Parts: sequence; structure tokens; C-alpha cells
Amino acid sequence: MNTEKWARMTDTVGETTDELAQIDSLANAALTLWPLPGDARAKRINVSENVTYLVQSSAGKAILRIHRVGYHTDRAISCELAWSAALRSEGVIRTPAWRLGRNGEAIQTIGHDRLAPRQMVMFDFVAGEAPSEDQNLAPAFQELGAIAAQTHLHSLRWVKPRPFERLRWDLDTVFGDAATWGDWRRGPGVDAAIRSVLEAAESEVIRCLTIYGHEPDRFGLIHADMRLANLILGPEGPVVIDFDDCGFGWFLFDFASAISFMEDSPQIPTLKDAWLQGYQTIRPLGSVDVAAIDALVMLRRMSLLAWIGSHIDAPEPQALAPDFAANTASLAEVFLSHKK
Repeated sequence: MNTEKWARMTDTVGETTDELAQIDSLANAALTLWPLPGDARAKRINVSENVTYLVQSSAGKAILRIHRVGYHTDRAISCELAWSAALRSEGVIRTPAWRLGRNGEAIQTIGHDRLAPRQMVMFDFVAGEAPSEDQNLAPAFQELGAIAAQTHLHSLRWVKPRPFERLRWDLDTVFGDAATWGDWRRGPGVDAAIRSVLEAAESEVIRCLTIYGHEPDRFGLIHADMRLANLILGPEGPVVIDFDDCGFGWFLFDFASAISFMEDSPQIPTLKDAWLQGYQTIRPLGSVDVAAIDALVMLRRMSLLAWIGSHIDAPEPQALAPDFAANTASLAEVFLSHKK
């Protein structure tokens, strides 16, 4: 994992400085739950929906993920791990293995000081780097597309453990009253003019995706966050990490996720072509599938606006906030103009 890159992203989402200090203490106190040497230490490297640590000891490195309270049940985390393991064991793609605790369980739960008990999972460390955003991104997006197609083919045939519990990424969970990341209308900078444009875009997204439908060849189990940051180029080939948001959604939502926060980049048409080229070397698409991509990109972008609004107390959303709503409205205007 590119630990230097992720280290620059700490203190970003959802936790106050005091809470993060407590979670740091929890991370180190929790290391005894795994069969690690006594010199093991945990260093925070990323804060998102979860808090992630690099664990170093005389036995090597590992990655500790401490979950946000209430984001997933134990069953949902188990289902995530089951899919990641199946993809790895069946030779579909490389994913990180996890480590069992001293009690033989993958998911550990422990509280500390003033913290409520937190779920946590420890993964094997993945050597390598994420593709650099300074390079030509088309080859990396072509690879992302092929990897996404492989995971989709697997999800179509995989016999899931029962009960199978994961998030959904659909119209209701983005636009509904109980949207997973909140209401985009509460995003920073959403004034009356922007709201009007985005409400028109929401209506059009709903219309397009309702017509597109939820047939099994279009909607199923997806990674839902397959960005370049979650693709580690290691010595044995690419490794896909961070299945924490995996769940049920439109397969091509994985492209929309791949361009998260950069939807307005002039590179997007080239990256879209590269992603689709890679995807269709594995799994051909019909014209109706390709036509749905723009609506899915708009769906993802508006969910990110909601995410920024619901996480606005943290520095990274604050940094994204000033122009995000206005740029989202500009994207919506282009989207709507293509639908006339």
C-alpha cells in the first residue's frame, strides 16, 4: 500500500481530533487480539468511513481496519470478506487476505477508555503503489475496466452465503428519505439555483435508471469504490483493496465510482473509452448499457455531494466543498442537455 500517500490523508473524515487520538490508543491496545510479536505498533494511515492503520512489528507489516460505529453489522462484514476471499481463491483477481485473531475469528470487537466497542479486521500488507495521477491514466483505467468485468462475471455465478447482507447503491439509497450518505440538498453551496438544476437532474436520473432496470445482467454485487487509489500495483500483479462499500448496484456504477471527484476532468471521455475497452475484453456490453453510464455518473456525483455534506466537519470534505455543488450543477446541465 502507498503508505506515504495515505498518511497525507489522515484526519480527514468523520472523527474529531480527540476521537482519533482515542482510536489510536484503541488500535494499539487491540493488537493483542492477534498473534503478533510484543513489539507490534499501529500507525494511523487513513481515515474514511473507517480508520486504517499500518501495523509494524519484527514479524513484518499488516493493515488494521477499525470500523465506524453502526456502518456495518458483523454479518455484513463477514459477507464482504467472503466475496473478497472467493475472488482470490478462485483466481479471479488478487485481493488481500485477512488474519484470524487469537480466538479464531476474522472480526474482532473491543472498546477502550471512552470509546464504544469497535469492529476491526486485520489484513495482510500489500506491497506496491497505486497508479500515479501524474501519469497517463488511460492504461490504468483500461485495467480497472477489465478487473471490474471479472468481478461482475464472478458475482453473477457466485453462490452467496446465506443470509447475505451488504449495502445497496440504487435510487432509493442515494435519493430516498434514508439515503446512505444523506440528502444532497444539504451539501455545502447548494443554493436555490443549484438545487433547481440538480432536482431536474435527479428526476432525469430516476427516469433513465428506472427504464434501464434491475435485470440480473445489469444489477448485482459490485465493488462500488473501484478507484485508482484502491488498485495496488504489486510485484505479482494488481491487487484490489477496500471492499468496505461493496454491495448491490448497477454493474456500470463501478465506472462511475472509478471517476469519483474527477467527473469534471477533461480526461473523462478518454478514460471512459479506456475503461470500456478493458471491460469489453472480458464482458461485452450492449448499447443500452453504455447509454446508462451518464446517468450512473450523475447518480454517483450527487451521492458524493451528499457525502461531503454529511462529513463536513472533517478537513477533506471541507477542502472539496467550495466548488463541488456548483461544478455538480454544471455537470448536471451538460447531462440534461444530452437528454433533450
